[in-house]
Amino acid sequence: MVNIRNLDPSASPLDYYGSELRRLREAAELSQSQLGDILFCTGSLVGQIETAKKVPTREFSERLDASLMTGGFFTRLVGLVLKSQLPTWFRPYADMEAKATYLCTFQAQLVDGLLQTEGYARALMGSRFENDLDGLVAGRLERQRILDRDHPPLFWLVMSEAALRQEIGGREVMREQLAHLLGMQEREWVKIQVLPFEVGAHAGSHGSFTLLRFENDPDLVYTEDFVQGHMTVNSAAFREGSLRYDHIRAAALSVEDSTALINRVMEERYGHQAGTAVA
Repeated sequence: MVNIRNLDPSASPLDYYGSELRRLREAAELSQSQLGDILFCTGSLVGQIETAKKVPTREFSERLDASLMTGGFFTRLVGLVLKSQLPTWFRPYADMEAKATYLCTFQAQLVDGLLQTEGYARALMGSRFENDLDGLVAGRLERQRILDRDHPPLFWLVMSEAALRQEIGGREVMREQLAHLLGMQEREWVKIQVLPFEVGAHAGSHGSFTLLRFENDPDLVYTEDFVQGHMTVNSAAFREGSLRYDHIRAAALSVEDSTALINRVMEERYGHQAGTAVA
């Protein structure tokens, strides 16, 4: 059945995207099914995006621009759409994250969002959110594009060994996630260290946090509780965060030894063949 729901283009970037997709499709005298054939997807998917029931991907947008010859309109718009899928309270931080030249983060339990695979992010957020999961995952993956820029920020991650061993989404998802960490570790501007269990109590025992540095804005510290995130440019707070981070980084394994540990955990804990028991 053809989706005919009317949208208010001003309601959200997603609604605007859907209304423009419908307008340009109809101007090209194509049905949803016909456009779907051109885009290598179903007409139902086209209809769901036109009615703002599904979030478009960047790949879909690029194909759409090529098919309707829109000069990159939807590829530019999709960034705004995906950003709008982030939780409202998180968007100010995402704006600052995209401007930062230097990101230092400590993660006490989980892989940092900038390095999560789609499978890991979906499993993680699926445990908390049932509605709009596709949009939330798409928004998180869109954030990661800052690491693919021509001039990406320096991203230095210290993560607890717990993040490697806490099984999120099953063994295959975790194997893919750890393999992704190893691949990102090869990038010049990405450094990953693991804080091993044997360190015991440490300067990050009270939780995860991120330090952001900028060319033209004050440095800031970002933390989260179970409700929302908090940013501050208070210089004393930033000095305290920097001191804690330096202590954590000094206690962590070197980048090289961290790579070896990630490899070992990936193979020993998640690298089994299907059906083989893991101790």
